[in-house]
Amino acid sequence: MTVVDAESRFHVLAVDDSLIDRKLIEMLLKNSSYQVTTVDSGSKALELLGLRDEGDDSSSSPSSSSPDHQEIDVNLIITDYCMPGMTGYDLLKRVKGSSSLKDIPVVIMSSENVPARINRCLEDGAEEFFLKPVKLADMKKLKSHLLKRKQQLPMAAAAPDKPPHKPDEAAASAAAIAEAATAQTDGIISDCSCSGSSKRKAAAMEQEVISSSPDQRTKPRLSSTSSGLAVET
Repeated sequence: MTVVDAESRFHVLAVDDSLIDRKLIEMLLKNSSYQVTTVDSGSKALELLGLRDEGDDSSSSPSSSSPDHQEIDVNLIITDYCMPGMTGYDLLKRVKGSSSLKDIPVVIMSSENVPARINRCLEDGAEEFFLKPVKLADMKKLKSHLLKRKQQLPMAAAAPDKPPHKPDEAAASAAAIAEAATAQTDGIISDCSCSGSSKRKAAAMEQEVISSSPDQRTKPRLSSTSSGLAVET
């Protein structure tokens, strides 16, 4: 599979209320070999993603490049910040607040360079903040976020579930360890007792050998009597 084929599998959802900006972003994404779906509001984006904007009663369908009222599998969302109704920041919060969508990268665009706005979006989960008009170089920056997202999916699926904790087995294992430690301690004490007994036996045997030696038998001993000292043989 070529790099172009791999990138063409990435599906980007572009959200902008301006038709001109929407057409521009669609052209840039397609030139970068991405699949593109465009909508003109945050509420329609939520509808395509399987979420519903509580304040949206509109029944209008997305633009012609999008399927009508169908949930789609999206790899990245790029949205304008300033839109009537739901802003790009509101859409970001809804996506990141969804357990099923929170891992989808979100990129925000704006024609206004407001540092506080940019910082707030980045702190709340946006991957990038592009200033309009967006350029082809900006689209190339999306690749790293798409690839990171692609790598995270197999890792999450392959992560093994932790086995359930079994208190009975843990208690039995602890008891077995304690019993083995007690037996080892008793063995050490027994070895120490045997060692002391052996030393006493060895000392007695050594004394017996000394007593039975010829030098010891013929050696004169002095004894005291009432009349003085006498030599015994």
